[in-house]
Amino acid sequence: QVQLVESGGGLVQAGGSLRLSCAASGSIFDINAVGWYRQAPGKQRELVAAITAGRRTNYADSVKGRFTISRDNAKNTVYLQMNSLEPEDTAVYYCNADIIVVGGFENNYWGQGTQVIVSS
Repeated sequence: QVQLVESGGGLVQAGGSLRLSCAASGSIFDINAVGWYRQAPGKQRELVAAITAGRRTNYADSVKGRFTISRDNAKNTVYLQMNSLEPEDTAVYYCNADIIVVGGFENNYWGQGTQVIVSS
């Protein structure tokens, strides 16, 4: 009943910026922690940034100072602002969220991913 959809990916030159969005829809009572992950070809999926319901944030060392995660609870949407992009940021970016379903309990969901390509 619940799904996550990422958007905002694309092709950008090194030094440029992109803003990714993760929109949740369905029978949602509340959204708790949300994380952005990425996976490059031949590499393991890694956590890039996370945000709690109380808006505490954590970032991978490789993106600190460049990426910012935020959320708009009224829109059931989480964002990832990516600045000063580097070719090493090229990957498929996935949204992951802990969501309480209406009339149920908390479950974990993944989006389908959005491609980010940074050219040098």
